Amino acid sequence: MPPVRSLARRSFMARLGASLAALTSASLGGADVAEAASLRSAPWQPARHSQDDWFEELPGKHRFFFDATSAVGAGEAIAFASNFLVASAKGYQLAESENAIVIGLRHHATLFAFSDAIWQKYGVPLSERISYVDPRTRQPPIVNVYQATGYGALLPNRETTLNAMAKRGVHFALCDMATQVYAGVAAGKLGLKASDVYAELRASALPNAHFVAAGIVAVNRAQERGYTIQHIG
Repeated sequence: MPPVRSLARRSFMARLGASLAALTSASLGGADVAEAASLRSAPWQPARHSQDDWFEELPGKHRFFFDATSAVGAGEAIAFASNFLVASAKGYQLAESENAIVIGLRHHATLFAFSDAIWQKYGVPLSERISYVDPRTRQPPIVNVYQATGYGALLPNRETTLNAMAKRGVHFALCDMATQVYAGVAAGKLGLKASDVYAELRASALPNAHFVAAGIVAVNRAQERGYTIQHIG
């Protein structure tokens, strides 16, 4: 049997704890205590920024973000996004408009968001920067290969162009940080002003394009807006 003194000490400590809790509650006020409890139980929610609101403007019962970072990845993202739309139609009888699809083009994949005119003018320095050549000619591209046909199995998109995907309702998140870097690369090689080249690149972007602060930021924001993320490479 525990000593009487030990039991008395435990009883005293219990009463002291209860008194302190009551005193704290009274000093804070019932509303403050309730608010503190609410904050402890509320799940974390990401902040919302107006720059990302375009993600919400895409209609669709399902949301998918295909993240491409390389030249090959840009073509594979087209193929996978197309497969997703086809499978959704065949397996679930969903119209293409019932899917919200975004292809993210960042890092080396960013360059394939721009027009043939850009590739014809700046193809040599840009090709050199990302170590990519036209798979048919083995030379620096003078067209955007993912806007061209006639490549067949040489490219992973298998003749489906970026413009064709845009017509199916697909949108594109383009890395502005990479765009500025490539503008500087082309300008430095050709003795031009980087700001002028940058303006050209922005003006030549494909339909349904959204320039984002950085492609990796778009990956984060898309996930926070409820998009499934698939990194392609």
